[in-house]
Amino acid sequence: MSLLELLRSDAARQYHFAGRKVNRVGNVALLKVLFSPRFAPVLLYRLAARCAMRHLRPLGKLFSLMNFVVFGIEIGLNCEIGPGLYFPHTSGTVLGARRIGSNAVIYHNVTVGAKVPDLAYDDGLRPEIGNDVMLGAGSKILGPITLGDGVVVAANAVVVHSMPSGCLVVGVPGRASEKHLEYPPTSGDVPASYSSEDL
Repeated sequence: MSLLELLRSDAARQYHFAGRKVNRVGNVALLKVLFSPRFAPVLLYRLAARCAMRHLRPLGKLFSLMNFVVFGIEIGLNCEIGPGLYFPHTSGTVLGARRIGSNAVIYHNVTVGAKVPDLAYDDGLRPEIGNDVMLGAGSKILGPITLGDGVVVAANAVVVHSMPSGCLVVGVPGRASEKHLEYPPTSGDVPASYSSEDL
């Protein structure tokens, strides 16, 4: 997926959560959202990741540092995040997953990464997170675990074991609640998921 397609998908999620129906995110709609405090961190992450992919790691690190200084969010250059990323708030968030799927909603003070210090960024020590996942404020997802599609992690939950798709994770340590979820909700005029065909 091209950088522009990723940004349009991310912008579509911004408009979705703002309650605005958008069938297609064109250039004007993308420009309008670029400087939103909820979208600018996504833009900086996408630029950093793209630079790293193109063997321009020093430039990628600069974008990543800007994200940390201005928005208080730290995202590893090796962390792959799918389209439709949305940050309602960013302060104190650290993302060092092996992979985060499409349409992730990640609140503030979330930590996703290894259980031990890992400056080499070993994928074998890091979580993999599915599509359509919501990580509540203050949640921690640690170690080489997998969260399935549609998982909702409650605020302040500490997840150290893999979780199946469609569950609500609560508590310390995190455990799957008895309640099964349909997340994201399928009702409403705006689709919960966005693919490049929707753009």
